[in-house]
Amino acid sequence: MKINSIDLKISAVRRSQYPTDNKPEYLLVGRSNVGKSSFINTIINRKNYARTSATPGKTQTINFYLVNEAFYLVDAPGYGYATLSKERQKKFGLMMEDYLENRKNLKQVFMLIDFRHKPTSDDIAMYNYLKYYKIPVTIVATKIDKVGITLHQKQRTMILDALDLVVGDDFVMFSNVSKDGKDDVIHKIERTM
Repeated sequence: MKINSIDLKISAVRRSQYPTDNKPEYLLVGRSNVGKSSFINTIINRKNYARTSATPGKTQTINFYLVNEAFYLVDAPGYGYATLSKERQKKFGLMMEDYLENRKNLKQVFMLIDFRHKPTSDDIAMYNYLKYYKIPVTIVATKIDKVGITLHQKQRTMILDALDLVVGDDFVMFSNVSKDGKDDVIHKIERTM
């Protein structure tokens, strides 16, 4: 798939603001600072289309990026960032719950995990939450270029053991520097559209 166009269509905080054109949607979830903006920029071949921020917890809306007029990459607020107020965290939780429960055109979730670290309790809770809703998940291990190649198998095993992946869910090792994993993600989208 060649990416010819990308357009941030909508930044939503409630269901009434979601796109109504019924195109396939691919949700991106992950902890704050896991590299969701860099992931989007790599997938769409743009340098700074999705804004990266030095401040974790910056994305506070569900952002719908229309790609090739054919499907949406849906960027959710990062989870697990401690400085957000309890009220704000609860609001995000309800917003995500509503999206996951009611979005019929959600095809796949790409759950981003930092390859350098063991999945946190928030990561495990998010994965279990997605499985509760029976949503297909691809785990995307980001920042693999920051881990020596000799440690890759050890890190991979640690992540897979912690998450206890369900049969049918995928695992992709990804780097926005080397572009490793980019083709795997694009093929996954192509197969499920």
